[in-house]
Amino acid sequence: MSANEQTGRIQLLSDTLAKAASEDRAALIAYLPAGFPTVDGGIEAVKAVIAGGADVVEVGLPHSDPVLDGPVIQTADDIALRGGVKIADVFRTVREAHAATGAPVLVMTYWNPIDRYGVERFTAELAAAGGAGCILPDLPVQESALWREHAEKHGLATVFVVAPSSKDERLATITRAGSGFVYAASLMGVTGTRESVGEQAQDLVRRTRATTELPVCVGLGVSNAEQAKEVASFADGVIVGSAFVKRMLDAPDEAAGLVAVRELAAELAVGVRRG
Repeated sequence: MSANEQTGRIQLLSDTLAKAASEDRAALIAYLPAGFPTVDGGIEAVKAVIAGGADVVEVGLPHSDPVLDGPVIQTADDIALRGGVKIADVFRTVREAHAATGAPVLVMTYWNPIDRYGVERFTAELAAAGGAGCILPDLPVQESALWREHAEKHGLATVFVVAPSSKDERLATITRAGSGFVYAASLMGVTGTRESVGEQAQDLVRRTRATTELPVCVGLGVSNAEQAKEVASFADGVIVGSAFVKRMLDAPDEAAGLVAVRELAAELAVGVRRG
């Protein structure tokens, strides 16, 4: 594939975030792991959150040794891994969810699975599946040139994570290298619902915005409409993961889980409106 034969959906991602901004609201970005509770069930869950009002979905590539994921997402990943989920299933999830909804779908993954699979192969197959890009929480920017070269060739966004501990100079380095949007981790720690998201996140968004024109989306800790509204007042996007996964884990069966995540997405979609 030559450089002008991009098949990835980075432009769709950018357009979707811009549309949300034009409607005076933050974008709602939902996270769900592939293969949970099953591969088919995971695909239906992604469709359900989009039907409920999510603008963008991050599909997690389940990993046995997570760095950023808290206990709720680790539990779901464990179920997916014990179910035999493969990278091909992650791409299938992206392909079917995007084809059914037209929404931008990214993959969130640690670097090791991509490294093992092959960067060129991974980017080509993600783009062919209609993926919008990748969120790479543990890939150091200074080691990302090979990934970014292939992601750009295939029309994929490279989303890096910034944290409250990131110094301004470091933020500028990260945002220069990234594309699509910037994932701002609201606090130091792992994923999971929190009582409050707080001022730390607002300060991080302000400092990040000073370095880039990219949308800045906040994740880690948002679980309800009230928190979504708080974050939407200062961020371009609100990222919710553990709250969706918990709804699936707590449901008595898969059908009830799909209803639960769709309902949560609808509640959060109201929350991200600034009016």
